[in-house]
Amino acid sequence: MKSSVEPLKARRIYLLLRDRIVAGDLPPGGRLPGEPALAAEHAVSRVTVRRALDLLEKEGLVQRKPGSGTFVHDSRAVRPIVADLSNVLSHLIDMGRSTDVKLLSFGYVAPPEAIAESLGLKPGERVQRSVRVRLIDGEPFSYLTTHVPEWLGLTYSEAELAARPLLELIERSGVKTERATQAINATLAGPEPAAALDLEIGSPLLTLTRIVHDPSGRGVEHLHALYRPDRYSFHMDLVRIGDDGERRWSPALGRPRASETAKTDKNKAGEKPTRGSRAIKQRS
Repeated sequence: MKSSVEPLKARRIYLLLRDRIVAGDLPPGGRLPGEPALAAEHAVSRVTVRRALDLLEKEGLVQRKPGSGTFVHDSRAVRPIVADLSNVLSHLIDMGRSTDVKLLSFGYVAPPEAIAESLGLKPGERVQRSVRVRLIDGEPFSYLTTHVPEWLGLTYSEAELAARPLLELIERSGVKTERATQAINATLAGPEPAAALDLEIGSPLLTLTRIVHDPSGRGVEHLHALYRPDRYSFHMDLVRIGDDGERRWSPALGRPRASETAKTDKNKAGEKPTRGSRAIKQRS
């Protein structure tokens, strides 16, 4: 029984310490309490504490220095990408130009029924299916599964998809993308996404399903994306609209933004972007 309980206790301590680090209660560069102190505080063994610290170190939140202790990494140096929900399509092409991608699979298959329906495909129509991992500064932050109608997928090669943003390739073919519908939820990492995103199986992920349409309403891309929540976040500017008594929040569509940055904090004048803080410029 003890062997099955200890990992659960270790994960609980890991989550407690992680929350304190993310919230800033444990400041960047600060030293965590020693293993004996943490073991006494949480009424567990030092082995359990060590397992919790191993998880924090694997996630890059702490650095363990033999003889000195465990220290919190400077969280300002690991900045999640911020996605602008009010300018979805522009941001997607921009992000493709500013990040790196690893193509895991590429092929032509019969689509699942739900995807065929969402793209408005005829019976028997195939799709080009690809799985990619997107990285910033060498660190994976998204696991992308896309389905594109076969006639459109044939306009680009596997090598091109590995090197260029998919929406850019779609628009190169002469197809105009006009609108997209999307849903955002939370999920847990399965074996393949967990391995690709350098996470444990069962880790929490943000999930986004997006369907892109051309001006006629025809579906040209189905995207299912999984994001590491510590490296990616969604952003939307809102404005108050309506008459008195019926005022409400509405997306601030069309408002120009200077850049998409890897964190909401702006770099100070004269400072160079640090690891993971590279700006992702908006191009109209």
